[in-house]
Amino acid sequence: MSGRIHLLRAVNVGGAKLPMADLRALATSLGATDVSTYIASGNLICEPPGDPAEFDRALEAAVDEQFGFFREVISRSHEELVAARAAHPFEVIVPKYSYVTFLAGTPTPEAIAKAREYETGDDCWDVIGSEMHIRYAGGAGRPQMKDASIGRTLGVPGTARNLNTVDKLIELTR
Repeated sequence: MSGRIHLLRAVNVGGAKLPMADLRALATSLGATDVSTYIASGNLICEPPGDPAEFDRALEAAVDEQFGFFREVISRSHEELVAARAAHPFEVIVPKYSYVTFLAGTPTPEAIAKAREYETGDDCWDVIGSEMHIRYAGGAGRPQMKDASIGRTLGVPGTARNLNTVDKLIELTR
C-alpha cells in the first residue's frame, strides 16, 4: 500500500468520538482514494485529491460539520515519516514510551527556548524541524514533564504517535 498519512489530533479520547469507518467515508466523500485507517486513534492513509494541505483543511471542516468538534489534521508523506523516525534523538528503551509529535509547523527558536524552562524529570524532549520527539521514562500516562504546557508554549498544534505506531504507519505506506 502507498499513500499519505493524515493524523487527526485527539480523536476517540474524552468526548471526541470519531468511528474510523466514518473517517474513511468522509475521506472518500472528499475525493480521496485507496482509503484505510490504522487503529482507532485517527490514523488515515489515503491518496488525497490534489494538494494534501487543502485536503487536510477540508477534512478538518468535514469532521467539525459532521461530528461537532474541530480537530487538526496533520499529514506527512511516507518519506517524511521515515525521516522523522530516523531523526529520533533518544535511545529507545521501550518503543511505546518514545513518541514523535507531528507538528502543524515549525516552532520558533524563542518558543523552544521558553519551553525548555519547564522541568522534565527523567523525561526528555527535543524539536527537530516540524517534529517534537519525546521519551517518557515511565510512559505517557505518567509523565514527569508537563508535556501539555510544553506543547502550548511551542505555539504549534501537534499530534503524537508512539514509535510502535510510527513504525506500523511506515510499514503500511511502504
